[in-house]
Parts: sequence; C-alpha cells; structure tokens
Amino acid sequence: MKVFLVLLLGAVLCLDSGSSLRCYSCMTQLSNSNCQKAVDCKENEMCKTDVIRVAGLFSIINKGCDLSCESVYQDFKVGTRNISCCSSDLCNVNAAGSVRYSYGLAAGIAASVLWPFLNNRL
Repeated sequence: MKVFLVLLLGAVLCLDSGSSLRCYSCMTQLSNSNCQKAVDCKENEMCKTDVIRVAGLFSIINKGCDLSCESVYQDFKVGTRNISCCSSDLCNVNAAGSVRYSYGLAAGIAASVLWPFLNNRL
C-alpha cells in the first residue's frame, strides 16, 4: 500500500499544472511604475502593451492579455501609438513611453554639469 501511495504522489507531482501565461495589466496609466500588477491570461492569449504618446508630453499606457494582438506603430500629428505583443511570462514589463525619462535624466545631468560654467559667464 505504501508503494502505491508513493507512486501516486510521484505521478501527481509530475503532472503539468497547466500554468497559463502571466502578463502585467493596467488601464490608462501615465507611468509604467503603476503597471506592475501581474494577471493570469486565458488559453491562447498573449501579452499586449499599448502606449499612446501625446505630443511628446505624456504617455497613456494600457497593458494586459489579449486573444488577438498585432504589433502596430502609428504616427499622428499630435502623437504616436505603439502596440507591442509578446508571449513569455511577464514580458510586457516595459512601456515604450518610458524611454523619454532617460532623456530627461540625461538633460538634467548635462544642465547640472554646465550650470557653473554658464553661471560664471553672466
């Protein structure tokens, strides 16, 4: 009887748990840091990230699971829209709009380095 229970336990542990794809999910967020909630997708869904950048001023970020996802980049006069798709766990961690923060950081560092030189010339 003990051998049967050990074999049964081994068989249960070897079974595939049927784990689903996990994606980050959020709706209409202005910051990628507010899009860190992980959700389980349904069968045949993939991770989708939709970033709308308005006139380079701010971004609206939507993330989640989607049954049909097609990567698209659209350029409008007042902004851009970038839809990206992926299919591995938590692959939609980044949002395309987060790139502009690195430019802001670089500009801040450059300004702080140049400020003493510019201040002395006046």
